[in-house]
Amino acid sequence: MLQKALQKGFTIVELLIVVVVVGVLAFLVFNAFSTVQNRSDDSQRQTDITALATQLEVYYRANNTYPAFSQIDSTEKAVVLLPDLNPDNLNAPGQGYSLQGNASTNKNQYGYVTNPANCNGTAENPCTSFVLSFTKVSPSSGETNPILKNSLN
Repeated sequence: MLQKALQKGFTIVELLIVVVVVGVLAFLVFNAFSTVQNRSDDSQRQTDITALATQLEVYYRANNTYPAFSQIDSTEKAVVLLPDLNPDNLNAPGQGYSLQGNASTNKNQYGYVTNPANCNGTAENPCTSFVLSFTKVSPSSGETNPILKNSLN
């Protein structure tokens, strides 16, 4: 009588099932991490814009004008005009200086638009209001992009 050879190891089907299960788990973990990271970055963007808006209001109260974009178009200029602003608030998550002089439609930039459009931030030609903007990667349901933060005036 022939004796059956003892089976040693796993069959190809068993190995494929394990590979598929590990792949699905890896996908789920990566997807969850990505979502958490995007929400964290969006939260940081909101914090940055709020801090910048607060310092712009402080500047307005002292000078009766908001600074024109040309007055804060670099970190060096911004920290001189807005001394209580943390320079990191001018950087979108993972980016360098991120403030631009128009409405932002890019998650890596913040928008700063003053009104009237031709103001220069002086007593003779003051900027009377502003709009800060940023784009969320993961907006909440019903939320529009870009997110806008208006001046108090």
